Amino acid sequence: MERKTLKELQRFYAEKSKERGFDKETAQDALLLMVEEVGELARAVRKQASIKIDDKTKVYAVEEELADIFNYLLHISNILGLDLEESFWKKEEENKKRKWT
Repeated sequence: MERKTLKELQRFYAEKSKERGFDKETAQDALLLMVEEVGELARAVRKQASIKIDDKTKVYAVEEELADIFNYLLHISNILGLDLEESFWKKEEENKKRKWT
């Protein structure tokens, strides 16, 4: 599969969200769904770290949960009309000015 830039991934997900019927979701809808995915990531990390979890809990792979969260990040950016790549680099410029201890 051809590698894409962040801008291309954001456009790709905009198309996929329409195809999948997610294009009517609000930022709040998508954020709540992303938070659920963060919980699933926490469970997957716990399992990977051999931290005890309920045997009945369905656990997915860490990489799958990270991909789900990334999709929601793209989706929320699209809903809000934000260029995620531009936002990333702008924030990175601000972070350069901070003193990290």
